[in-house]
Amino acid sequence: MDIAAYDFGGRGPDLLLVHATGFCAAPFGPLARALADRFHCWGLDLRGHGHSGRPPDGDFAWSGFATDVLTVVDQLELSHPFGFGHSCGGATVLLAEQARPGLFRSLYCFEPVVMPDAARALIAETNPLADGARRRRETFPSSEEALANYASKPPYGELDPEALQLYVEAGFLLVPDEEGGDGRTIRLRCRREDEAATFAAAGDHDAFAHLATVGCSVTLCCGELTDAFGPRLMRADAEPMPRARVEILPEMGHFGPLQRPATVAGAVIRAFDAAAEPGDGTPPS
Repeated sequence: MDIAAYDFGGRGPDLLLVHATGFCAAPFGPLARALADRFHCWGLDLRGHGHSGRPPDGDFAWSGFATDVLTVVDQLELSHPFGFGHSCGGATVLLAEQARPGLFRSLYCFEPVVMPDAARALIAETNPLADGARRRRETFPSSEEALANYASKPPYGELDPEALQLYVEAGFLLVPDEEGGDGRTIRLRCRREDEAATFAAAGDHDAFAHLATVGCSVTLCCGELTDAFGPRLMRADAEPMPRARVEILPEMGHFGPLQRPATVAGAVIRAFDAAAEPGDGTPPS
């Protein structure tokens, strides 16, 4: 199974960006550009997303996403990089750090899907995100129609226009003629059944139980307008970790990194600068 990785460029220490369920690395383009004066940004498409392969056994356990991160770090020979994760990506970088302590220099997690047992049990009983993914429209007559459709409704219509354009360009593929394509019809690369399986597995990982083992500095962030993982959960996640802080960013929701990339980039830079202050045990940039 191949895992696609991307070099966004930039100057400074390495920073790995990990995307949310159903997305891929490409829409991080505006965020990476806003970080480029301070970090060399990299990205990857998690298994079943973007240009990466689907797991042969159909297993979308989130521990596999952590393995994808470890594989990319090793293959790119990234030494003690910074890490940024959005939603599923936030949980993924925490799982990767738990699997290999000391992997990351510091982490910035935007609404990571890391929940205590009560919340995990609740989504095991009913998971509207998985149900919604199964009903998701998977094909469009053209990329232009897909872009217009997404731009007309939330949450995609609330994204930075360039990020949305990059998502449509990277997140779809032309339907082969043998599948009824006409040379213009496009289909989601992340198949809806795979997205649903990813959402369904969100409560199965045990990252919350092992947060105390995360020794690097961690910023847990949520959007002020979020309807997903808000301040209460971020504080619950921060409590077990020895070097964690919570930040709430204004005028954005759960998709903040793709809605207001420059604002999020500024927060990331400030957080990582604070983590690198002398005497905190963090290697210098």
